Amino acid sequence: MDANQNGNPDKKTYHKKATGAALETVESHSEDHELKLFGSCFCPFVQRVWISLELKRLDYQYIEVDPYKKPKQLLEVNPRGLVPALRHGDWGSYESTVLMEYLEDLHEGEALLPSDPKLRAYSRLWSDHVNRSIVPNFYRYLQAQDEKDQIEHAEELKGQMSKLVDAADQSGPFFLGDNMSFVDVQIAPWIIRLRKVLQPYRGWPEPEAGTRWAKWVDAIEQNHAVKATTSTDELYLDSYERYAENRPNTSEVQKAINSGKGLP
Repeated sequence: MDANQNGNPDKKTYHKKATGAALETVESHSEDHELKLFGSCFCPFVQRVWISLELKRLDYQYIEVDPYKKPKQLLEVNPRGLVPALRHGDWGSYESTVLMEYLEDLHEGEALLPSDPKLRAYSRLWSDHVNRSIVPNFYRYLQAQDEKDQIEHAEELKGQMSKLVDAADQSGPFFLGDNMSFVDVQIAPWIIRLRKVLQPYRGWPEPEAGTRWAKWVDAIEQNHAVKATTSTDELYLDSYERYAENRPNTSEVQKAINSGKGLP
């Protein structure tokens, strides 16, 4: 039994193996390779890096780990035992945005940051907005138990997402236009979890048909790399029940949100 179940075996807990299309991707990247992604199937931060690898069509090995058990091979890369972590030969690092930047600096596969310095800076600026203002509000909304707090955090999340939409290319469908790029990958795992997590647990609405937001959501959900790294609905429902109930021992992210601190 996992610690977040608090002694109750009837409580759902996080999955330890991908399902659906994501499992097929895991199996196709199971052979030993010098570029290794240590991940957990339910983790959106992992999915960022995973999407990047798939978009770039790089060769890599995916290694599923239980970050709550903190296996030795993960601790060797990240002493904190958090995912995602990346090992490339004898070098390793962690933190999803850092790892996405590293993959860009390899100059292999499809570039996710534009070549124009101003657009690169613009992309980094709005990636920072995702990390500072959208991701924390997603968890505040999901973890809130009081209805008044839920309404307040839902409005804040919608407001911060609206700012991102206003900053995006007007035609889209992606942030900078026709092609998926860095900011899209930064936000993609949480867009996926709007429908798979926030909708069933908090009643998050469908995008309004015909809007720029709806166009963006659809483009991300239909992207091949996003689909290849996304599991079946059951995995997310089970894995995020602990957040929706704000149970003790859920995660470092949950603890940080509850304490009012920044993301770990």
